[in-house]
Amino acid sequence: MGMVKTLLDIRLIIFESLESGFNHMVTSVLTVFIVIDLFKAFVDYQENDRIRLTDITDATIFIVLREIAVGLYSQEFGYEFILSLAALLFVLSIMRVLAIKYSPAKSRVSGADTTIQSEGQTAKQGASAVLDKCKAVSESN
Repeated sequence: MGMVKTLLDIRLIIFESLESGFNHMVTSVLTVFIVIDLFKAFVDYQENDRIRLTDITDATIFIVLREIAVGLYSQEFGYEFILSLAALLFVLSIMRVLAIKYSPAKSRVSGADTTIQSEGQTAKQGASAVLDKCKAVSESN
């Protein structure tokens, strides 16, 4: 539905002024990105029964970027408001980087790797023991 609305907004660029048509087009495209990201978070919640912090920060970053773009194109906002949105965007970006760096899923994966590695070492020791027995049997024959 959002893509259909965006494609219909193309006629605004053709038949109306380029500035207002382009403004509608930019806001529509950014709104579609926000809806896609929120839908991705909803699907992730349905599959895993949890909401990841990165999904929420991504959606919030898209919302802030949309507001900055709308404000810059319409020239409605003062520089104080744009700077405050930029500061919010900076904080959200730092939050997203920290959420990825200190992800609980990452620590679970590294713990699983050590378990797999220790099982692999046991399997290697078992395999080498079997090979040693085979060598001994073949040498005795």
